[in-house]
Amino acid sequence: MRLNQIIASAGLTSRRKADEWITAGRVSVNGSPVRKLGTKAVWGTDSIMVDGKEIPGPSERIYVMMNKPFGYICALEEPEGRRLVTDLLEGISTRIYPVGRLDFDSLGLLLLTNDGQLTNRLTHPRYGLPRTYKATIEGSISDEALKKLTRGVNLDDGPSGPSKVAVVSRKGRQSVVRITITQGRNRQVRRMISAVGYDVVHLIRTGFGTLMLGDLKLGRYRHIEDQELRDLKRLVGLK
Repeated sequence: MRLNQIIASAGLTSRRKADEWITAGRVSVNGSPVRKLGTKAVWGTDSIMVDGKEIPGPSERIYVMMNKPFGYICALEEPEGRRLVTDLLEGISTRIYPVGRLDFDSLGLLLLTNDGQLTNRLTHPRYGLPRTYKATIEGSISDEALKKLTRGVNLDDGPSGPSKVAVVSRKGRQSVVRITITQGRNRQVRRMISAVGYDVVHLIRTGFGTLMLGDLKLGRYRHIEDQELRDLKRLVGLK
């Protein structure tokens, strides 16, 4: 694994902050300082130190599915004091972290784990992991707008790529659509719908890879089952 992933998986800090520690010369592997980003090591075999102290070895792998409520952020640290999704975890002493992000004002399926290798696969663009959302939209969305969303739209950070879109309901004041994308960019679904002339008033993620939210209550979490984990790993080429 990359050193920054190991340090983050050990619960010391985020991967971005770990990169800063590495370039500052605070990290050593087998007694030798490492400053090159992207350096790899074998966690649990190599001696990895930060500021001269050995980092903890790998702990038992934990995989948790949460139904994220409104008003929580997907981060390990929050200097502004906002609530973290990890604040909702009770009875889990091992530090786990969100896989990807759901916006502050979005709800739904969020995977949390301490498995750095799986996290990297699930969030890497090359694997095109499907993410399904149920979006409530202001107004009656037109067939033309639906076609544009299906083909893909241009966003300020590049094309959105094609998506799968299905109308759940369409009334005068509001529409509800189910949309599946294979990228995980910041506020992507909201920006896609805005690009075709509509505003999202409520957004919930119902699917992530092979995982489905089901009837998990808002603000609650559960450990994912063995078969769910096998299916998810298979989707990104892991056994």
